[in-house]
Amino acid sequence: MRHDDEPVFKRSRWGTNRYYYNPRNPVGLALIVITLIFTATMMILMTNRAGPFKPEPATPPWNPPPYTYSWPPPSSTPTPWPTSPATHSP
Repeated sequence: MRHDDEPVFKRSRWGTNRYYYNPRNPVGLALIVITLIFTATMMILMTNRAGPFKPEPATPPWNPPPYTYSWPPPSSTPTPWPTSPATHSP
């Protein structure tokens, strides 16, 4: 195959040190197609706010439980101390 001698990346001719995918190499052409498909998919997901771009579900505001108890609780009411029979004299 005559494209086997082509490099996957080529240096840009615009005077910068950047490289680009070489479409004359099959691997470079595959990388171009994969990049385009990936970018188009991400743009569609961003537009529809789906996938990783889906917003978090809105949490309802905090609502305290209804006030249904009285103070002090029944378990903490003081009980009268029993009088001992030794304090009473016959």
